[in-house]
Amino acid sequence: MKLIKSLFALLAVFAAAVVYVRSTPDSAGYAVAANPSPAVPADEAEIVEDSMHEFMEYVFQPTYRRLKVSMATEPADNNGWKAVKSDSLILAESCNLLFARTPDEDAADWNKHAAASRTNGSELYQAARAKEFAKAATAYKSMLNNCNACHRQFEDGKHILEP
Repeated sequence: MKLIKSLFALLAVFAAAVVYVRSTPDSAGYAVAANPSPAVPADEAEIVEDSMHEFMEYVFQPTYRRLKVSMATEPADNNGWKAVKSDSLILAESCNLLFARTPDEDAADWNKHAAASRTNGSELYQAARAKEFAKAATAYKSMLNNCNACHRQFEDGKHILEP
């Protein structure tokens, strides 16, 4: 029941954000057109993959691997910064999906790790937008430290990420 309530709350926040973004002019001053398709009712939302290992392997791992390459050195051009922005945003937003997958044991710790990783992912994204590599590198390492703290607690230290 807790999982369902959390999922409903997450979907409500997402729906509100979509409505706000669609009614707000974009950076060029143009209004964004509303999506003509109806939203999926919250009670129809479902987790597609039950296995956390599979979820991590196919949602987080490919993005982390690309970001690791992008963060090895300061991006030399706009395309390099776009790659960092893209992958950091994907990781930060994907952390929101972790709240719908809270385990029965140590749920508070799980949510703390997810929130910290999301915050650092957001900081990485903002630093990449500003093209500030030192700040981006700090946020990247902090995000990985939070991911690793979760892996140590919930995966017995398996799947430790390296910057």
